[in-house]
Formats: sequence, C-alpha cells, structure tokens
Amino acid sequence: MTPIILSLPLLLAQPMADAEESAPAPVEAGAPEDQRPILQPPGTETAPDDVDVESIEGRRRPGFNAPLPERATQDNMGAVRAPPPEAFPTDQISIPDRWRLIETLGVVKERWFDPYHQNTYKGDRPINPDKVPWLPITGDDWFFSANLISDTVLEPRTFPIPVGVQTTARPHSLDVFGKDASFVFSQTVIANVGLTKGQTAFKPPVVEYRLALAFNYNYVDVPERRVLFVEPSKPTHRSDHFLGVQEAFIDYHLRNVSDRYDFDSIRVGIQPFQADFRGFLFNDSQLGIRLFGNRDNNRFQYNLAAFWRLEKDTNSGLNAVLQTPRDDFVFFANLYRQDFLIPSLTSQITVVYNRNREAGDIHVDDNGFPVRPALLGNLRGREYDVVYLGYNADGHVGRVNVTASAYAALGEDRNSIFTGEKADIRAFFGAAELSYDKDWMRFRLSALYASGDHDPYDGKETGFDAIFENPIFAGADTSYWIRQTIPFAGGGRVIGVNGRNGILNSLRSSKEQGQSNFNNPGTMLLGAGADFDLTPELRVSANANHLWFENTATLQTLRNEGSIPKDIGWDLSAAAIWRPKATQNIVFRLSAAALVPGGGFRDLFDNYEGHRNYYSVLANVIVSY
Repeated sequence: MTPIILSLPLLLAQPMADAEESAPAPVEAGAPEDQRPILQPPGTETAPDDVDVESIEGRRRPGFNAPLPERATQDNMGAVRAPPPEAFPTDQISIPDRWRLIETLGVVKERWFDPYHQNTYKGDRPINPDKVPWLPITGDDWFFSANLISDTVLEPRTFPIPVGVQTTARPHSLDVFGKDASFVFSQTVIANVGLTKGQTAFKPPVVEYRLALAFNYNYVDVPERRVLFVEPSKPTHRSDHFLGVQEAFIDYHLRNVSDRYDFDSIRVGIQPFQADFRGFLFNDSQLGIRLFGNRDNNRFQYNLAAFWRLEKDTNSGLNAVLQTPRDDFVFFANLYRQDFLIPSLTSQITVVYNRNREAGDIHVDDNGFPVRPALLGNLRGREYDVVYLGYNADGHVGRVNVTASAYAALGEDRNSIFTGEKADIRAFFGAAELSYDKDWMRFRLSALYASGDHDPYDGKETGFDAIFENPIFAGADTSYWIRQTIPFAGGGRVIGVNGRNGILNSLRSSKEQGQSNFNNPGTMLLGAGADFDLTPELRVSANANHLWFENTATLQTLRNEGSIPKDIGWDLSAAAIWRPKATQNIVFRLSAAALVPGGGFRDLFDNYEGHRNYYSVLANVIVSY
C-alpha cells in the first residue's frame, strides 16, 4: 500500500470542508507501520519543480541539527596540562632591539673579552649613545668593532748568500758564496678599530670609519757580513721594530639604485685593494680613492680606483706614512660579472695604468743599500708608463674549480737599463689553477707563464713584471720559491732574482721599495698539489712545482756568461694548518719546503759545498680577537 504524505500547512490553507474531504481514512490500531501515514516536518514538503527550495547562504532550516562528530578520545599518559591564562604576564616583555634578544631571554650574557659570543666590541650589536656621549653619533644603528691580531713567525732557512767584497765572517774561506743558513723571527701585532652606521646585515653601511695600526718586531741572523747592513763593520744579526698605518679610511654610501640594495659607494684613505682573484698583479694597502658598487642583484660589480703609492719600511714591509709618498701612481678600472661566460663562473675585465716618475729619485733603504735606481745595468734612474689589460675568472665548470688570469703589459720605459734609450714594453702573463673536490680531499693542478726578455738590446722589453704581487697560488708562502728571496749575486748588487712572497723572476731591488723591471728572464711553472681536511680543525697540504726561466738572455748579459740553462728546479713543500676551536681565532701553521736545484740554478749559485739542496721551515701562530 502506498503511504500518503500529509502537509500540515497545506491542510490549514484549505477550507474546512475540503479538509474534511481530504482527510485520510482512519487507520486501525495495530496496523503495520508501513501502512501508517507519514507526517513530514514543516518546510520539508515536496515542492513543484519551478520552486527554489535551496537554503539561503548563511541560514539553516529551523529545527535541523547536524550530526555530531565522533567522540574524541585522548591516550597520552603523563601529559602536562597547558598553563592557565593567568600564568602568563599581561604586559609586554621589553626588548631594546633585535640584537639584544638573546641576552634578554637569558640565553647569552655579554662579556667584553669573549670573542665567541655576541659582543658590542665586535660589532654584534649597536652602541648605546647614552653610554658614550663623547662620540659624535646619534641613533641606534651605530656599530663599533675592535680587532686585535697577533702574528708570530719562526723561520729557519737556507739560500745562496754571497760573500762580502771587503770582508767575510770566516776569513779563511774563499768563495763567491758562503754559509747559507739563516734564521728569522718576526712578531706583528695589528690593532683594527671601526665605527659603522647602518644595518649592515642586509644592506651596505651608510658610513664607515676604520683605522688599523701594525707594530712589527723582527730579528734576523745570517752567517755572512754585508747581507743585513751595507757596512761590513756591523754584525751579522739585526733586530728592528716599526709601527705602520695599514688602514685609515672613510667609506661613504652614496646611494641605493634598486630595492635589492644595489649601490654606489666611495672610499678615501689608506685601504686594501686586490686587482685580481689571486693577487698576481697588485695586492697591497695603499693611499687612494675608490668608487665601487654593484648592479643586477650583485651579479655585476665595478671598481674605479686611484692610488698614490706610499713608501714602505725596509725590514717590516709596513707603510711608512711619515715619509713622502713615491712619485708612483696606479689607476684601476675593473668589472665583475657573475655567470659569465658560463653559469657558475665569475669573469673580471681589468685595465690598470701604472705611471712612474722616479728617474731623478735616489732612495737608500734603512740598511744603507740603494734601491732606486736599482744597481743593475747602467745604474741610471728610470721612469715608465705601463698599461695592463687583463681578464680573470673564478668559479667552477661542473665539479672542476677554475681560477685563471691573463695580462698584457703594454707601455714605454724611458730609460732601458741596457741601452739607456726608450724601449717599448710588450710583456705577457697567464696563470691557471684547476682543482677537484672528492669528499674531504682537493686535488690541484697549477700552471703559470710570464714572458722573459729575449734580447736586452732590441729596443723592446718583453719580461713581465707586476706592480706589487702577493700571489695565493701553487702553495703560496709555504712554497720555497714564493717565500724566499734569492740574491742575484754577480749580476747586480742588492738585486733579487725573485722577491719575497712573490713568484716572478723580476730582478728587482725589492717589490716594496723598488721599481718594476721588464728586462727579466721570465717565469714558467707547472705544479700539482692536494689539500686534505682530516678533521674540521686540521688540514694537511702538499705541493710539488717545477720552475724554469722563460728566457735567460738577460741573465747571460748581466753575468757575462755565454749559456745559462733554463731549469730552476723542483720546489717541494708540505704544510699543516690546525685550528683548535674550528674558527679563525687561533690558527697554527707549520710548513717545510725544499728546493732541489736544476741546471740553471746550479749554474748561477754554485758553492764550495757542492750542489746541495735548500730548505725553508715556517712556523706561524695567529691569534685573533
């Protein structure tokens, strides 16, 4: 039997008679449930197809209750109930600024002598102007940083030492070269302070003032006279000290040029500058002005700089600001571009102009030896104009790390040391280092070429020389040839074949006080090395380099020899670096290097003890605050 659906509102709307007529027939008591009429709740009756029965948004049918979700149960034995609201403070926790957040929470307590945690004296948090009313600063974004570095060097070594013309420390020995063992102790303390305005964590500083002073004490002991002093009456040992100004500049932020803080800034004063990635051409701290900045989210960088070279102290190599600066100017323009020529490679194009006007300058160093002009060739003063055009790259190609440099030196020497006439400078340089990382090991291959002068009298100088090199290459100062100066005995007085902390065979009096010399034999190097990070604190390195003169024509002319081989020999070295705190605050370095002479070196530096090898040991301790 089909059930009958009754609609109460519809019934109420009908006349009583109709309602009676339409009333259902009574159902007998006890009738089956499916035979009883079904009464629908009001509002749930079936409507015609043209009637909208959807609920209005935000409203529900009267009397409708959604089904309850299943009962939630918790099985978390030992759980701690959350603190009640009254357990929390109703006022705010006072935090002076974001740099003091850790200390406010009680995690760190600042101590001025602690370099490992947040420290106002290290620039980790801003200065409170109320505590230093004598400083001309306002605002809460000034930072002060103070650094103190102790650099200790112990260096026993051997190298060819010529016997003095007038006298020798061993009267019964007759030879061009005497005993070769010597010892160097050097202690340098560098104090660096800076005052910076700006939130430098994510944008350039607005202004920066910086001053760095370096004090050096050194002691040297050699076995022969007239090595340390020009006077033969003075002893064969020397102690000296000097205070130099290594940094004193103001850095001012000119403008931001994008919302990513691409910027232009200018820096004036004594400041460090490195011409390329590895310091082949110029790596020094000099007096100058530098305009620099970046573009395109730091993918493009530029430098425009001019430097007036300062005199250097003879024995420490520090800046001697109380002496008149040299008549030697260097101008730089370089551009850096990331991901060029290929992704992951940074390319640099550089143009450098070195203007030297020291032809009439006679300069004697602190030990009494003339250094300008160099006592080489015709002994006349020199001046020159040289333009260096260079390309440098640093990055990686796949898993191979790449560093490369190439330079052309073009210009004019106003007085060649061989002819006394003008000579064109046409010299070239190239160097590359490839390395491959495998877990905790890095394997390196190095190659370098610096052209030599093949004819001293042809009106062209083709021996490449840098302005002030300090290369980080092929073992750097752990290498014997890079670390030690080899005197060019018999060919010039107080002239080195190479320079200390330099790789080029430039025949200069010194790189600190001498002039560039493009009449030189050039340099060639092939080397291999490896670095092993045995622990986060300990690294062990080894290097093997083979060195040659590129051309020995200048050596033959200066030594009056008909033939000198090109082979310098093998430079073998090993080094260990230990950082006990896994930081740069304490660093121990120990290295040993040996030169196994080749035919060219033995020809130049033969001695009465035979063709012996030469060694160098470098023990270095650096402590930084």
